[in-house]
Amino acid sequence: MKTVSLPQLPADLQGIDVRALAYFLAVASEGHVGRAAERLGMSQPPLSVQVRRLEARLGVELLRRHRAGVTPTEAGRALVRELEGFFPRWTQMLERVRAAARGETGALRIGFVTPAEYSFLPDGLREFRARHPGVGLSLREMTSDAQFDALRDGTLDAGFALSPVPPGALAWRRVLREPLLLAVPSAHPAARHAPGRPLRLDRLADLPLLVFPREKAPGLHDAILGLVARGGIGPAIGQEAIQMQTIVSLVAAGLGFAVVPASLRNLARTGVVYRVPAGRPSHVEVGLVWRADDDQPALARFVAHWSAPRGGAALTAA
Repeated sequence: MKTVSLPQLPADLQGIDVRALAYFLAVASEGHVGRAAERLGMSQPPLSVQVRRLEARLGVELLRRHRAGVTPTEAGRALVRELEGFFPRWTQMLERVRAAARGETGALRIGFVTPAEYSFLPDGLREFRARHPGVGLSLREMTSDAQFDALRDGTLDAGFALSPVPPGALAWRRVLREPLLLAVPSAHPAARHAPGRPLRLDRLADLPLLVFPREKAPGLHDAILGLVARGGIGPAIGQEAIQMQTIVSLVAAGLGFAVVPASLRNLARTGVVYRVPAGRPSHVEVGLVWRADDDQPALARFVAHWSAPRGGAALTAA
């Protein structure tokens, strides 16, 4: 735990509270104890006692009393100048504390996978920033497994990850469900297949399959292999890559075909076309994940912002 050094006041100043300072400022501003008491909604004698106690605690005369009222001394005028700056800052400090408790301010560290980046994330973050401008967001692209580890060790507050989420202390809420499409090199004969018609996977039997390592995204990996198996082919596994943009780039280079979330079409990478696979469609889910016991008010607002699932891409190809 970090050691905090507390401010040490001299013993003769430790009995001064903010209320006594406010009383003095009111009297000095009005130039009259009676008028200050009326403004404060209190009787004159207790107010006079409070100001005299403040003078005694400080060991200085703050006010000169006369028949017409009071006049600040040089020490009193110095204290007035200090308090005129202090009270606005003090009020703002307390308001910031209240805003933090309401989740209106704070800082969150957010991870995300590529399908989130190319689908719902930009618009959703723009909406959140507009509604909660006091909450700072630090964003980092990470694989799902890396997000789970970072959440557990406290270096991440929330993330957008692929399902499934490992059992334990993590909460998960689905944000997007979208179909898987075939990413095909544009130079391959299957790329001439009409975009609106499902493509049989045996048309790609001569290409290796480019895939994500299972340990990085087991749900996606299994969905991809399941789709390929239902297509009746057993392609050789080509290169593996942990970033979806890299997978698409390898397809563009003609090194194989891939099965990717439909949102990856928004990469618009030259040399790649996307086609709907024939047969029963497969889907992938992206959800918001966070520590279930994290009670940050700003995080609660962030989680609530994503309470409604976002629409996924339609099962079409362009």
